[in-house]
Amino acid sequence: MGTGLLQILGGLLGLYIGAEGLVRGSSFLALRLKVSPLVIGLTVVAFGTSLPELVVSVKTAITGQGAISAGNVVGSNIFNIALILGACALIRPLTIRVQLLRMDIPVLIFSALMFLYFFRDRHLGRAEGLSFLVLLGVYLWANIFLSKHAPAQDTRHMEKQMPIFRFRKPFLEILGILAGLGILVFGADLLVRGSVHVARILDLSEAVIGLTIVAAGTSLPELATSFVAAFRKEQDIATGNVIGSNIFNILGVLGVSSCIAPIQGSGIGSTDVLVMAGVSILLLPFLWSHFRLNRWEGGVLVLIYAGYLFHLVN
Repeated sequence: MGTGLLQILGGLLGLYIGAEGLVRGSSFLALRLKVSPLVIGLTVVAFGTSLPELVVSVKTAITGQGAISAGNVVGSNIFNIALILGACALIRPLTIRVQLLRMDIPVLIFSALMFLYFFRDRHLGRAEGLSFLVLLGVYLWANIFLSKHAPAQDTRHMEKQMPIFRFRKPFLEILGILAGLGILVFGADLLVRGSVHVARILDLSEAVIGLTIVAAGTSLPELATSFVAAFRKEQDIATGNVIGSNIFNILGVLGVSSCIAPIQGSGIGSTDVLVMAGVSILLLPFLWSHFRLNRWEGGVLVLIYAGYLFHLVN
């Protein structure tokens, strides 16, 4: 047990450090190239914070642990919306941009419903994974297209949420990206090994481990980014980070993983997938009201997550 817990803690630390280096390097490189702050928030930062899920899911898919791979994404998406957004809204009501309601949240809901349909037999094949990747490509293209045709935006508000330390030369940013990726892979390996070890000792299913420990661990970058953004009154960044990450989790993480090796997630129940789709859909009426997520709505999301955890352990 002790060895497994040490591996889990070491893996979580590796995922956090690796994601930090990767997100920091890629974000500063994007800013240097004068990419729109909105595109950075919804793609580079959001997708970067989802890389732990990608690395863990690809590894578990390759090793035939499909329940962890699928559970990681389902659990992370529930964690991101119900707990991270809910807790952020309790700290400070979250104001959002209209574009999130017009395009990004509908894409998230459509992606969740696609997954609900494709995963009805608890199997994701390569053709389904390819469909996810095609939709992801269209989503990225749409974001870039809208960014180019939108009024010029100042990048200073994006720089405010970045760490104080920043790289001075482009090659250091590239080096940070590569180093972050390497640490991510190492951390993911430790996390998976430790989780499987603990699961066997406690007689827990791979699905439950994926839906809880692995999902929460791989969501640490989203948690840190959104909490910092909420405290700094960058509420749209806190919301955009979570929405963009959840889109990438379904379309990118599951798309890549199932293309590499078909995913068998027999341990994932209908309730798990329905809760993921449900909280995604619930965002639309919540955020449509005055374009913000109020404290009482955040409280509802946190209670949903608490109820979901109670369901898992009983």
